[in-house]
Amino acid sequence: MLALRRSVGETIRINDDISIQVLSVSGQQVKLSIRAPASTTIHREEIYKLIKAEREKAISP
Repeated sequence: MLALRRSVGETIRINDDISIQVLSVSGQQVKLSIRAPASTTIHREEIYKLIKAEREKAISP
C-alpha cells in the first residue's frame, strides 16, 4: 500500500491518464476530483463491495 499526504489543490497521478485532486477537507471528510478515461470504472468502496457480492451471487448455483 502507498500512503500519500496531499494538501488542498494538490494532485496524485496514476499513469498518464488518471489524476486525483484534493478539492477540500472539512473535518474528517475529503472531497476529491477524479479524472480518468470513460472506460475506467470508479466506485466508492461500499458500492464496489455490493456490486462484487451481486456478481458472485449471480454466478453461484
